[in-house]
Amino acid sequence: MKLKKRKKSSRMHGKNMGTHGRGARKKAQGSGHRGGKGMSGSGKRADHKKTLVTKLYGHKYFGKQGVTSRGTKRDKENRINLQQIELNLEKYGKKNKDSWEINLKKYKILGTGEVKTKLIIYAKSASKSAMEKVKKSGGEIIFKSQTEKDVKSNGP
Repeated sequence: MKLKKRKKSSRMHGKNMGTHGRGARKKAQGSGHRGGKGMSGSGKRADHKKTLVTKLYGHKYFGKQGVTSRGTKRDKENRINLQQIELNLEKYGKKNKDSWEINLKKYKILGTGEVKTKLIIYAKSASKSAMEKVKKSGGEIIFKSQTEKDVKSNGP
């Protein structure tokens, strides 16, 4: 019975034993041919990883995904349809004598839906169809820039 096994370096030295059972000498220098840590490096010697990666992680592991140019920004403007305003009048506005006054200064008003009540809407902007529908019902859409000009012109 063998009690102690000698280390490979002490067993494999002598004439013509420069590799110590590692194959080429360049392989023994470090982790160079293995890529890096973990699943990195899918080159010549790590080609067997590719099938494993595509089965486990799907096809989004390799290559570039989801980067858009920094110049193009998504349009984040708030929009609301007339239909939604009409359905939730208590939520968005206050009742005056014969009309509803609605404050949506950060929103663009879009024209989907029908307007049955008189609405006075304060908004950032509005579509043509929305303006026509509100005017037909006897109301109006007042834009943010108009109210600021009015305040400046009425000032000292």
